Amino acid sequence: MVKRQVPRPAELLELMKFKKLDLDPKHRRLSSALTIDDLRKVAKRRTPAAAFDYTDGAAEGEISMQRSVEAFEDIEFHPAILHDVSHVDTTTQILGGSSAQPFGIAPTGFTRLMQTEGETAGAGAAGAAGIPFTLSTLGTTSIEDVKAANPLGRNWFQLYVMRQREVSYGLVERAAAAGFDTLFFTVDTPVGGARLRDTRNGFSIPPQLSVGTVLDALRRPWWWWDFLTTAKLEFASLSSTGGTVGELIDSAMDPTISFDDLAEIRAMWPGKLAVKGVQTLEDAKRLADLGVDAIVLSNHGGRQLDRAPVPFHLLPQVAREVGSDLEIILDTGIRSGADIVAAIALGADFTLIGRAYLYGLMAGGREGVDRTIEILSDEVERTMKLLQVPTLKDLTPEHVTQLSRYTRIGDGARIR
Repeated sequence: MVKRQVPRPAELLELMKFKKLDLDPKHRRLSSALTIDDLRKVAKRRTPAAAFDYTDGAAEGEISMQRSVEAFEDIEFHPAILHDVSHVDTTTQILGGSSAQPFGIAPTGFTRLMQTEGETAGAGAAGAAGIPFTLSTLGTTSIEDVKAANPLGRNWFQLYVMRQREVSYGLVERAAAAGFDTLFFTVDTPVGGARLRDTRNGFSIPPQLSVGTVLDALRRPWWWWDFLTTAKLEFASLSSTGGTVGELIDSAMDPTISFDDLAEIRAMWPGKLAVKGVQTLEDAKRLADLGVDAIVLSNHGGRQLDRAPVPFHLLPQVAREVGSDLEIILDTGIRSGADIVAAIALGADFTLIGRAYLYGLMAGGREGVDRTIEILSDEVERTMKLLQVPTLKDLTPEHVTQLSRYTRIGDGARIR
C-alpha cells in the first residue's frame, strides 16, 4: 500500500518554479518557436495573406512542392553506436570558401514585401552565423547594400538572363565589383510558372489595394505601418515593378536562353560559377563535362513546372555519377536540420534554405532569421550526435534510406 503524507509548504515551493515573465513580445514569440513549422505559423498570423501565400505557395496544384517536402519525411536514419560525439563539427568547405553550417540562404525575390528589413536582415544574419547569403536578381535590396549588411561574410548572386542582355551583364559586373564570390546562373525560368495563389489573391508588385486587402490590413496593422513608413518597395536590379509576378517574369526573362549564354556569362565572371535549376542526370553530366564549379539540384521550390522531379530523389544518382567532378548543392523542400543531414549523407556538398528563411523573416525580421538559423543549426548538430557521426564527412549513404511513397512505371508514377 502506498504511504501518503500531507506535503509541507516548503516542498510545494520547491516544485513551484515560475518562469520569468518575458516583456518583449517579439522575443517571446520567437523563443516559443521550436521548429520551422512553428515559425511558419507565426509568420502566417503576422503577414497579409497575399504576401504570405507568395512565400508559402507554389505552381498550379503545388504537387512538386508537396512531393519535395514528403521526400524528406520519407527517410529512415541508421545510427551507428559507441562513437565519441561529445563534439561535432558542422563546418564545411563549399565553392572555394568555408561555411559554419552545411546550409546557406537561397535567393528569394520580393523579399522586403515579406517584411521590410528584407535581404538586409538575411545577409546580416547569415554573416553573423558564418554561412553564405544569396541575393536574387528579383531582390528588393541592391547588391551594394547587401555587401554593406554583410561586409565580411560570403555573398552570392543569383542571375537571371533577361531579354535585355545588357541588364544581366551589368548585374554580373556589379556583383563582381562588390566582392560577391559566387554566381548562380539560373536555368529553370524561361517563363513564369502559374502560381495560382498569387492570381487568386490579386498579388502584384507593388501591392494593390482592394476590399480584401483593406480588410486583411485591419488584422495586421503592424505590417502595413512598416510597409508605409519605410523606403518604397521596388526591385533593386530592375526598373519595371508594376504587374503580377507572372507578368513581370514573362516580360523580363528570355525563353531563348542557351548554353551560349552560359559560356558568355562564365567568361565575364571572375569567381565560382554554379548552375541552378538542374533537374536531370543528363544535364548534370553535360555541365560536369563543361567544367562548371557546381550545380544546384532544384525545382525552384515547386514554383515553376509542377510535377517536376524531386531534387532529393535525384540526388543519390547524380552524386554517384558526377560528384567527383563538381560540387552538388541541394535546394527545395528543406524544413529541418534532419533534412539537411540526410541530404549531406546522400551526396550533397551543401544545401540552401528559402521558405524556412522567409518564415523567420516574416515572424520577426532580423531576429526571426537568426532564430531560423539557430533552429536548423541545433537540429543539424543534434541529428549528427544521434547518428553518432562527429563530422559531416563521416555521413554516408549507409546512414539514410529513402523510403518510396511513389513507384515509377515507365515514364509515369503511382502511389504505392
